[in-house]
Amino acid sequence: MSVFSSVNKFFSLVKFAHTVFALPFAFIGFFLAHAQSGTPVDYTILLFILLCMVFARTTAMAFNRYLDRSIDAKNPRTIKREIPSGKISPQAALVFTLASALAFVVTAFFINALCFYLSPIALLVILGYSYTKRFTPLCHLVLGLGLSLAPIGAYLAIDPHFVIEPILFSIAVLFWVSGFDIIYSLQDIEFDKSQNLRSIPVMFGIKNSLIISALFHLITAVIIVYSGMILELGVLYWIGASVFILLLFYQHLIVRPSDLSRVNQAFATLNGMASVAFGIFVCVEILLNWI
Repeated sequence: MSVFSSVNKFFSLVKFAHTVFALPFAFIGFFLAHAQSGTPVDYTILLFILLCMVFARTTAMAFNRYLDRSIDAKNPRTIKREIPSGKISPQAALVFTLASALAFVVTAFFINALCFYLSPIALLVILGYSYTKRFTPLCHLVLGLGLSLAPIGAYLAIDPHFVIEPILFSIAVLFWVSGFDIIYSLQDIEFDKSQNLRSIPVMFGIKNSLIISALFHLITAVIIVYSGMILELGVLYWIGASVFILLLFYQHLIVRPSDLSRVNQAFATLNGMASVAFGIFVCVEILLNWI
């Protein structure tokens, strides 16, 4: 087996491309911290932030796949994943998880003391998510909480003081991710019921779950608008915010109780596009006007 083939299997295990979801918000937190603190942009720290994001998400996804391996083996939708199909052994996935977690903590050490001290707490959140669907339908919010650490964590990498603006972006990420994870979990509603797993779709049904998801995304939109107002950002921010919000709600037009065929498009494509577009416009706005 070639090295490339082995690496590709582990990339597939953790859905590496999905790292893009929260990454733009980390960039926003980074540039916002520089803008508000008046310090020169430190691209070395930005590289460390990028590595932390990659290692944290890799840790979370690898552990999730390891912990859920027996569940995935029973689900027709997930039976071909790397561990159930035998492409990657459970032991290799666990070692990969531990190595990624260690790399995350070490990278946080090179950012600053605060990020290093907070790194075990971040790991507790992102690893703990994998257990939550076994006992609470609020698992979607725990996933959202894990990704919501991106903007506040990146901000603290530059300015170790808690302020409201990055926290607002973190709350936006919390409800954004929770909302689209509810949509994604609609695919497994019957299977989850059969395995006594918890989720909002299992508890409330498809129609009500889509309403809850839409409400979460409405909260996200309100926070995005409010953040732009209190930061007094210019036209580029509002272009990015408009694109983000429009794509956010477009997914609720293409996923309906009677038609779940476009769930994956709503989950991956639209949310990835929304995050990247918003991140680019906001970061350019900050760079042009504040730094």
